[in-house]
Amino acid sequence: MEALTLEPAPGTTLAASLFRPSGTPRAAVLIGGAMGVRQDYYRAFATWLAGQGYLTLTFDYRGSGASRPAGSLRGYRADLFDWARDTDAAVEALAARAGGLKLLLIGHSLGAQLPGLLAQRDRIDGLLSVAAGSGYWRDNAPQLRRIVPYFWHVLVPVATTLFGYFPGRRLGKVGDLPRGVVLQWRRWCMHPQYHVGAEGVGERFAAARFRILALSMTDDEMMTERGTHTLVGFYANAPRRVERIAPADVQARRIGHFGFFREQFQPTLWQRSLHWLRELHHPTLQETPA
Repeated sequence: MEALTLEPAPGTTLAASLFRPSGTPRAAVLIGGAMGVRQDYYRAFATWLAGQGYLTLTFDYRGSGASRPAGSLRGYRADLFDWARDTDAAVEALAARAGGLKLLLIGHSLGAQLPGLLAQRDRIDGLLSVAAGSGYWRDNAPQLRRIVPYFWHVLVPVATTLFGYFPGRRLGKVGDLPRGVVLQWRRWCMHPQYHVGAEGVGERFAAARFRILALSMTDDEMMTERGTHTLVGFYANAPRRVERIAPADVQARRIGHFGFFREQFQPTLWQRSLHWLRELHHPTLQETPA
């Protein structure tokens, strides 16, 4: 693993990690993380992918993980458009090291919601979406939908006003987030068409042409199948399909929203991911209406 420092904007640096295979890479993979999840969470999977021949890059969005500034996040300026620019910087860094290889994005939750906003989207050949949905609160899983009105209407505005950022780590919710990130995310989650409706960016998602395979977990405690279809549908002109995965399919009691990247799934989901990645970097994916 090689530690990298990316600069998506003057004065802004991101921590990134590059995992190189021992031989000639078969393709390049960027892992776009979920909201509040550090790149370290994906380290075992990224290391394993490199062992399978994929040049792999992970990174932390600005204001989070190892890209967080020293001290408090109070007054730190960042929003989700900035996080899209961070993803662009990661795409550029990986492409510069990939030597013309196919470039694939594995997007976990938020990581599959941002690619339609990217300036570098035409460099992406395929997106493997993992446990991602639109984020609209009524499309949340039932157990989350019962508590999310309190989260968005009380906890987030009150805590963010008091602290100047969202102190999620202290509250045991999501993780610490810059003020601009959490308030923009709140606005997205209140809109039936999520970010596409809240920001009026439908044409940017419709311009995406990379192939999409979306994995929807039947026991996801956050995202629903309907939400996944809504998100994939935003990429209206991309070849795409949704695949549902149940724990019983991989001899497990649970997968959930975060389980895919846990080492226990190396013999099952990780092995199957090699097939899914090959499907994405070879032009055989047939579009399925989402």
